[in-house]
Amino acid sequence: MESVREVFYYGNYYLSFFERQNKIVQKKLNWVVGVVSTTQRVPVIFFKHITGTDGLYEIRVESGGNIFRIFCFFEIENKLILLNAFQKKENKTPRNQIALAKKLKNEYEEEKNK
Repeated sequence: MESVREVFYYGNYYLSFFERQNKIVQKKLNWVVGVVSTTQRVPVIFFKHITGTDGLYEIRVESGGNIFRIFCFFEIENKLILLNAFQKKENKTPRNQIALAKKLKNEYEEEKNK
């Protein structure tokens, strides 16, 4: 399937998280990131803007009863940058994970503008 968005990783944050997961979770993470990169209108079940942020989104993954989130943002319309990821263990997304994603997004933008 043809990509409608290019996916890039900022630093080693997401890849480090990915490598710590078992093969089943890795397969599901790859599948959902694939859906996000190849689907013009991604269903909210997989992709959602994080309320109260300046352009942060979360890729939503469920595998074997576990919930995972990958924070990301659009550098340009079709260029998606993956930041940090975590396993969600409570209903609300932990503030420290959102704060980390904001920090990483700002770092990325500062580096790009140099």
